[in-house]
Amino acid sequence: MGSWSRWDLDDLGGSVTSVVFVHGTGVRAKSYEKSFARVVSGLGRVRADIRVVRCLWGERHGASLGLDGVSIPVRAKSRGVGGDELLDEDDPLAVWALLEVDPLAELREFAAAAKARRGQGVRAGFAPGRQDPWQVVAGTARGLSLEAVTGGGGSLDALVSDLAPHLGTAGGRVAQEISRSLGGTPPADGIEPIAARAVYALALQRAEGPHGDEEPLAVDGADRDTVVGALTAQLGGAGRGGFAARAAKGVAVRALNSYLSPLSSLAHTFRGGITKGSVPASGDILRYQVRGAGVRAAIREAVRAEIASGGGPVVLLAHSLGGIACVDLLAEPDPPAGVDLLVTVGSQAPFLYELDALTALRRGEPLPGAFPRWINVYDEQDLLGFVGEKVFPDRVTDLRVNTRQPFPRAHTSYFAHQRLYELLAPELPK
Repeated sequence: MGSWSRWDLDDLGGSVTSVVFVHGTGVRAKSYEKSFARVVSGLGRVRADIRVVRCLWGERHGASLGLDGVSIPVRAKSRGVGGDELLDEDDPLAVWALLEVDPLAELREFAAAAKARRGQGVRAGFAPGRQDPWQVVAGTARGLSLEAVTGGGGSLDALVSDLAPHLGTAGGRVAQEISRSLGGTPPADGIEPIAARAVYALALQRAEGPHGDEEPLAVDGADRDTVVGALTAQLGGAGRGGFAARAAKGVAVRALNSYLSPLSSLAHTFRGGITKGSVPASGDILRYQVRGAGVRAAIREAVRAEIASGGGPVVLLAHSLGGIACVDLLAEPDPPAGVDLLVTVGSQAPFLYELDALTALRRGEPLPGAFPRWINVYDEQDLLGFVGEKVFPDRVTDLRVNTRQPFPRAHTSYFAHQRLYELLAPELPK
């Protein structure tokens, strides 16, 4: 819990500001270390006088199924369930929200349109014996690389490092789909960015693992677009890395709606695996409501150890449920001394106050006089992020960021977003 970042007091010749990084729901050691590294890198770029302190509470105080899920019923019969449209066709993030569900959906929509043109008598446009141009695209997809994207450091290099081991498999799968669904169809513009997005989405899915027992990778929208732009250029679509309006408008709604009924049925059929996979995230929230003292004690101990080390000002940087726990802790009658600033990121603490669901502070009660300065960071796309300025007037400062990610990835991508650190740099005590 008290392991430091690469900066050391002796190297800097005096006290430094210490940032205690408190994670949110569903996080365990592996994903925490990735987030921790991003925070160290992000803060290091804007403030060299910062050291980052670990506060990993999930391993000891997080939720788990102690009886191996025997409370989950076994489904005896499947039945489809219909549903309404999930996406607004005018939402610029619609395609990315769709690709989170099915990385090949947009490519299949493109292929369906190509087959429709062939059915209308449009000729394929190449002579017998010559190589099908779609096979050329497929061959290029198999050889995609991200070597030219790295070198700038920071969150982009971290994303490339996560994706690179899976790019070959992802490119091969997209190539297979292009060959299978587009072979023999008439030429059509626009395949390059669609194929690039599919490769990216598949590689990201594989990087996150098959079990879904860790939180999604933190990815900034700008880094995502840089990677997709590089892949698009390699596929021969230089200058068309952004979303084509006709691809982004309507395709996500049409494709996703076609999956609603079967996905609902599959969700019921595989309920056991889905429920077990969701336990770290949802279970941590439920467990905190009745067993939250352990989480708060872990944060208190991290602050106490840092104060005892004789360092400089202490900042609590807390994500999601970690922000709730920090607010609860600092609102207790005996809060830990020495915290100069609280920074909550994508947190529900203001919302829980409105619900009268905080542990140490009832709705209608003001923040204690000793409560430190509070900065609350949120992204409008993050449905789990809330604002606090109107809840606690003159006691909370809201900072809005835009990771350019759809929910739920918007909730886990704050610490890959360099703008977050730029906004925090002048706010951190010295």
